[in-house]
Amino acid sequence: QVQLVESGGGLVQAGGSLRLSCSFAGRTFSSYAMGWFRQAPGKEREFVAHISWSGSFTRYADSVKGRFTVSRDNAKNTVYLQMNSLKPEDTALYYCAARGGVRSVFTPATYDYWGQGTQVTVSS
Repeated sequence: QVQLVESGGGLVQAGGSLRLSCSFAGRTFSSYAMGWFRQAPGKEREFVAHISWSGSFTRYADSVKGRFTVSRDNAKNTVYLQMNSLKPEDTALYYCAARGGVRSVFTPATYDYWGQGTQVTVSS
């Protein structure tokens, strides 16, 4: 089975930066596409970013495009989310997710494995 563990969350001021990490264990990391999602209290879980098996394809939500960067290091079985120019509306629990195959949508239901999340809080 696949196990995912997020880390790197914390409290930052608006305009600051954080880098989240997601470690992968249990199967072949390079066979899985990886995604980042977030969920704020009272809101649905929303898509943030996605990266393909090789890292050659990435996708971002419009709300984070130009501020966040997703990357992966297959040798370390780790995916990253670099978050710059953070805003209070970025405050949420951030989840790492994994899926196999090729899909054209990036909804939570299309991902097979999930971590427990790491909290990001951005103060104004």
